[in-house]
Amino acid sequence: MEQLIDYLLQFGQLNEKQIALVKAKANNIFLSKNTYFSEAGKIARQLAFVQEGVLRVCYYNNKGEEITHHFTDENHFIVDLDSFNHKVPSLVYIQAVTDCKLTVFTAEEMKDLSSTIITWDDIINKITTKTLLDKVNMIKPMLNADGKTKYLDFLENFPNLVNRIPLVLLSSYLGITQSSLSRIRRNL
Repeated sequence: MEQLIDYLLQFGQLNEKQIALVKAKANNIFLSKNTYFSEAGKIARQLAFVQEGVLRVCYYNNKGEEITHHFTDENHFIVDLDSFNHKVPSLVYIQAVTDCKLTVFTAEEMKDLSSTIITWDDIINKITTKTLLDKVNMIKPMLNADGKTKYLDFLENFPNLVNRIPLVLLSSYLGITQSSLSRIRRNL
């Protein structure tokens, strides 16, 4: 829980009473490897702060192929924000790549925190903005890059993830075949 509080305090001030309220609203859960945190077609009911582990956001394209959009690891929030905020069915799956320890909040708990802590919405908006900018900055260099460049960028930006993610998921994320990824790795 202290990881969560330390993370929140990077984006704004909370006094001891407010910190106690956040801790009271939070629930810790364990999510086993390959288990879904949320699923396409269902409304996202919780958002999670990752204490330990790696999750991925994925979807199926119009050919029925599973595509990994991105990964989220420790000290980050994860949720299908549109589904969570607007109560619409999600278009993506959020799945545990490894065993995960998560701190979760329901929409109702977030609403309670927002109505009780004056700075809460500002803190959450700053986190959301940073997360979206991080995703854009991560995806933008990959748009026109070849497989080797994509893999090298991934190694540079996520050195702690490369040995925690199965090759099939990493190749899906990079948009290359698993055999191409194996060849790239072998040649480096």
